[in-house]
Amino acid sequence: EADLNYIGSLTLDEDLMDAAGLREYEKIGVLDITNGNRIDTYIISGERGSGKVCINGAAAHLISKDDLVIIVAYCQLNETEAQIHKPKIVHVNSENHVTFLGNEEPVLV
Repeated sequence: EADLNYIGSLTLDEDLMDAAGLREYEKIGVLDITNGNRIDTYIISGERGSGKVCINGAAAHLISKDDLVIIVAYCQLNETEAQIHKPKIVHVNSENHVTFLGNEEPVLV
């Protein structure tokens, strides 16, 4: 979705936030695969189980409803932490419900 009338941010289903380990008001990047635009914003919690991924405010001019996006978050690690860090990758279906967690490509069964 895209909502021009909201001040800013990205509204994200709490199930997706939990799966990715994201927190409300955390800074994120949104990478639009459809048109190549990239924005930095922050997350606000959306209704759990809704599949909601909604770009709000001025960013809705850059990212439109039905665009395919990647949401990224970054962290700073020291050398020891970096050696054991396992990034969280969340794969979703067309309704934005989690289908696969992990770093490997999912295998269709």
